[in-house]
Amino acid sequence: MSHARRVLIAALVLGALTLAPLRAGAEGILVFAAASLKTALDEIASEFEQETGLGVTVSYASSSVLARQIQLGAPADLFISANVDWMDTLQDQDLIDPASRTDLLGNGLVLVVGGEGADIAEMQPENALASALEDGYLAMALVDAVPAGIYGKAALESLGLWQGLQGQIAQTDNVRAALALVATGAVPMGIVYRSDALVEGRVRVIAEFSADLHPPIIYPAAVTATGAESAQVFLNYLQSQPARVVFEAQGFALPNG
Repeated sequence: MSHARRVLIAALVLGALTLAPLRAGAEGILVFAAASLKTALDEIASEFEQETGLGVTVSYASSSVLARQIQLGAPADLFISANVDWMDTLQDQDLIDPASRTDLLGNGLVLVVGGEGADIAEMQPENALASALEDGYLAMALVDAVPAGIYGKAALESLGLWQGLQGQIAQTDNVRAALALVATGAVPMGIVYRSDALVEGRVRVIAEFSADLHPPIIYPAAVTATGAESAQVFLNYLQSQPARVVFEAQGFALPNG
């Protein structure tokens, strides 16, 4: 089996294993959330349940997959996207409550390695990533559909590095799967969100991407058009000080922060 095929299979398996719902059998509020939110949102949802007695089930995947599921009638109460475009699409189709929409969080992009790797500090055009990868692959979420991949590709294009790297990209269906490829040693490097790198002890950040290299990373949240009233209660909690402490500790940027 070729190395490229092994990387692809690993990406598919890891994508399925890393994003199980918080509590698949729970009744109550069903939240569709971008994969990069998993660690922080699991903690916040658990605290919310203890404080309110309201059940929360969180389904994690890429924002594109979740938005399409909502378009097809999935009974989500609350949607948290990793970029504004997918939320705009649902709003244009009257599938969310626009009055509930808020820009919940921000994030940043980083280059991570598993094991040893030379620090780069900040990505610059002269960084020879293709040479550093040798015959390995750079893990990224799907570059034409998933927000983390879209942002990552835009950053590499801004740096003039995309053309030389595009043949060495291992694309995954969400950013946590890309992170897992690096953490397990399936690939030597990956581009993920800053928040993802902080929660995975098996990877190390070797470079950051300046925010001016890609569109702003914004996480909008909104109650869906068919969402239960309790979804707004949870959305309000996500903007509370206890929730913000968790988000900030795990590498997310707060609004206007």
